[in-house]
Amino acid sequence: MRKQFGAKVKKFDIEKYSKSKYWNGRIFENLEVTKMNLNLQTLPKLLYKQFCKKEAREPQKPLSIIPFNKEQFIEPHQSMRSIWYGHSAILMRLDNKTILIDPMLGSNAAPIAPFAVQRFSQNTLDLIDDFPEIDLVLISHDHYDHLDYDSIQKLRNKTKQFYVALGVKRHLVSWGIPENTITEFDWWDENPFGGIQITFTPTRHFSGRGLTDRAKSLWGGWALKTANENIWFSGDSGYGEHFKEIGTRLGPFDFAFMECGQYNENWHQIHMYPEESIQASIDANVKNMMPVHWAGFALAQHTWTEPVERFIQEAKSKNQNYCLPKIGELFDSNYSVIDSWWVNK
Repeated sequence: MRKQFGAKVKKFDIEKYSKSKYWNGRIFENLEVTKMNLNLQTLPKLLYKQFCKKEAREPQKPLSIIPFNKEQFIEPHQSMRSIWYGHSAILMRLDNKTILIDPMLGSNAAPIAPFAVQRFSQNTLDLIDDFPEIDLVLISHDHYDHLDYDSIQKLRNKTKQFYVALGVKRHLVSWGIPENTITEFDWWDENPFGGIQITFTPTRHFSGRGLTDRAKSLWGGWALKTANENIWFSGDSGYGEHFKEIGTRLGPFDFAFMECGQYNENWHQIHMYPEESIQASIDANVKNMMPVHWAGFALAQHTWTEPVERFIQEAKSKNQNYCLPKIGELFDSNYSVIDSWWVNK
């Protein structure tokens, strides 16, 4: 079996998952009834559009990345500092720790499919060579556009700890990551990491890397709270009541990375429309935010810039603070620059 698939679920895995109240005896379940409108009649047309109709769904030329400046990144700073590498890959400096969230820096988001889904930027795997030692990797779920075999192999020898969604550990162990460096999280589980309190927050989504492991691991987002700041990575999610609960339990948030992109009417319950991303940030009491889960791959039929354009329009109409850093740009939680860098790309 190809390494990219990860590990199959074993009996002792099921015994561990069954201790979660979100496990129904067979799979993990969302907090709300969640379905996708896909069937044998609609799937061929959808797959044809996905792999063959790419006009305006990808930039005209590869998206450039601002070169990484290690000295600037690691210098002491009072607030969170981050670099976004397209889609949901975020390199963060928080409380003098280097944290990497959903480090899918590979070139292909569909490595097991007959047709590749190529990244909009080139040579992104090489970025890992320039990164400093990673104190902590956070993985929200096991989909290929968030968990990548090639990226994990590059990170193996420079990462101290992995915090992952419940069920993701089996993949990492099969890829050579030492078990004692991996901590799994159920929804609402929290764990300190130095001076950072880290909580795994629920989302409305699903998981799986093959035909037999659907919903056999959990999915979610990450809240990171220090003595000075509260940061939230929303994770992939359809809109739901859980956002208000996250805000009530853990908010307000100084900054949030809000999922915004790869939505479609056929899977609306697992990915938010941009307007819903804004509403989710309001529900969770977010002070400043940026859209993620776009500018990396064409995984839905909308144009590649539609998510950010709709996000901006709704944020303005709801009077919400937001920012739009370039790919590779270093920014902090007070960043407020609005630069339409994607226009004419």
